[in-house]
Amino acid sequence: MTNTMNVGLVGYKFMGRSHSNAYRQVQAFFPDVALQPVLRTVCGRDTEAVQTFADQFGWESVETDWRKLVVRDDIGLIDVSTPGDTHAAISIAAAQHGKHIFCEKPLANTLDEAKQMLAAVQKAGVVGMVNFNYRRVPAVQLAKKLIEEGRIGKVYHWRAVYLQDWIMDPNFPLVWRLQKNVAGSGTLGDLGAHIVDLARMLVGEIASVTGLTNTFIKQRPVLAETSGGLAAAGGQQMGEVTVDDAALFLARFANDAIGTFEVTRFANGRANYNSFEINGSKGSIVFNLERMNELNVLFSDDPPEVRGFRNILTTDGTHKYLSAWWPPGHIIGWEHTFTHGVYDLLNGIAKGITPDATFEDGLRCQAVLDAVEKSAGSGAWVEPTY
Repeated sequence: MTNTMNVGLVGYKFMGRSHSNAYRQVQAFFPDVALQPVLRTVCGRDTEAVQTFADQFGWESVETDWRKLVVRDDIGLIDVSTPGDTHAAISIAAAQHGKHIFCEKPLANTLDEAKQMLAAVQKAGVVGMVNFNYRRVPAVQLAKKLIEEGRIGKVYHWRAVYLQDWIMDPNFPLVWRLQKNVAGSGTLGDLGAHIVDLARMLVGEIASVTGLTNTFIKQRPVLAETSGGLAAAGGQQMGEVTVDDAALFLARFANDAIGTFEVTRFANGRANYNSFEINGSKGSIVFNLERMNELNVLFSDDPPEVRGFRNILTTDGTHKYLSAWWPPGHIIGWEHTFTHGVYDLLNGIAKGITPDATFEDGLRCQAVLDAVEKSAGSGAWVEPTY
């Protein structure tokens, strides 16, 4: 009989919905999962709203104070799906009370917070996993496999972009993602963290960076009290935007590869465009999240008459995670990456092993983001410090 893991979720908006769906789906599609998640309690400050959410997604009960949640004996896993300003406090308290932790990205708002979080899980001996969900796209897993097998040879270039456009309207309000005291940074932490993590996973450690950031619209209407999310509305009062709207940086990898990174929320027409290209001595790889079931690959040793980029549809059971889903050719979507993450998380907890991305991965990503911010202020090349 499958053992169970009682989950306490903190946060019930965008990420809370995504995580809840994953917990509900994982055992149905991955019956070999080592621990069956029990949706014990969801926590949020608005009693009525969090109860509505609990009813919709099947959570057994609600809390309105995460401090009460982390000390409960009937909770074994704390899921941190809140804005960045509470990641450290919740995760550290959860670790001190012996709870495993599943934390949204980026790990923290500052490098110092990330260090404290890693130290807390290491001291407690609990699993601390960061939800870098794009690691668990089957096409990205294929890219990783091809690189590890040496199919594209020595990697020379990494170039990645993560482009969105949802705040281009100057009347879009001052939501929490645009406030440094809550979000930590703007596109750099929200979008840049994803492509930094993918770069580390696929190419290797980043040795130094130089970059710039820019804020195009420096004041926005203050958020109306009853509004929120990506379709929020503002009032008459104006407030200061304290994060970056866009960031670009160059990187030198420890293995001598070089890379470019660009993130923005001002790429008109790009709703959620996450793409990377990797060029090696024997081939190249291209991934585009908007076509997430596909991977474009070139191998230099193909015969000249057929040499060129080939498009691989990664939907059959030979690709990681895919045997759990549909027949070949039947695509999966963004939400499935969360189910894959929960599957790995629960199996890791059962084995006493933290799956990637670990809190150490989160710290190393945070160190790169920190170095980019320092470089943007000084114009110099900066080495990440852990």
